[in-house]
This record gives sequence, C-alpha cells and structure tokens, in this order.
Amino acid sequence: MTNNLYLKNGLRFVLLILAQVLVFNRLNFLGFINPMIYLLFLYWYPIKQRQSVFIIIGFILGFIIDIFSDTLAFHAVACTTMAFFRPAIMRFVFGVNFEFQSFKLSNTTKAQQITFLAFLIIGHHTIFFLLEIFSFSHLLLLLKKTVSTSAGTLVLSILIISLFSAEKE
Repeated sequence: MTNNLYLKNGLRFVLLILAQVLVFNRLNFLGFINPMIYLLFLYWYPIKQRQSVFIIIGFILGFIIDIFSDTLAFHAVACTTMAFFRPAIMRFVFGVNFEFQSFKLSNTTKAQQITFLAFLIIGHHTIFFLLEIFSFSHLLLLLKKTVSTSAGTLVLSILIISLFSAEKE
C-alpha cells in the first residue's frame, strides 16, 4: 500500500516537472502568462504525510523547476513557503475536518477543492512575482502578473484535475 503511494507520488512529481519544463514553460499567453501547473503536486500530495518531508520535497520541486527555468531560486522559495503554509490553508478552507484520519480531499465539495487550489496558486504566485520584480514601485505590474498568471494556472489546473479525476460520473 505505501509502496503504491510512493510510486504514485514519484510519478506525479516527475510528470508534472516534465510537463512544466517541456510544455508550460514554453507557453506565453498574451505575452506574459506562463501557467505553473507543477503546483498540482502541492495540491495532490497526501495530507497525512510528515510535514518536514513535504517541505523538503516542496523545496526540491521548486529547485528543479528553477534549474530548468533559469529563475534563480524563485520557484524554490515560493514552493517551500507554500509547503510550509499548506496545513494552515487547509485548516482555513476545510476547518478542523482535515485533521481527522478519515479526511480525503476527494470527499470535500468542489468549491472547497477549488478554493484550496486557488489559495495555493495565489500564494505561490504572489511570492514568486514579488521575488522576480522585487520592487513595490512596480505594484501594478506585480498585480497584473500575479492575477493573470494565477487565473491561467487555476483554469488549467482545474482542467487537468477533472481530466485525471478518479471519480467518473
């Protein structure tokens, strides 16, 4: 059972990195929107796993994306931060329900799932673009890039989640 979990997460990790590096890093909607779908790993990662391991995996995920994207350590910092704050975001979105052993993301409402995903994406993108632009004098550019890239990432992520969803209607 646990070997299957490790294999599944390892496969997601590799496939999301490959998709990001080979496909989504090359997309440029409207000249500045690059969806960052590798964040789905932070969304799909099992809830009951150790937080310290998850933070390290989040750093490694961001670092690998940084290597292929030539973005210094922006992805690594943003991913590590979101991995650290993920339990607080989950507590905010799902209440204390997520702390129970029987909690599964698939048992929550679609609105809660999308809200959780949106918080992860917006938080990540805010940190990423703050580091990239590194100036509050360009606040409008920061807002434009954060909002538009977050919207693009959220839409594509929802499409990918629905495409690979285990439940069939």
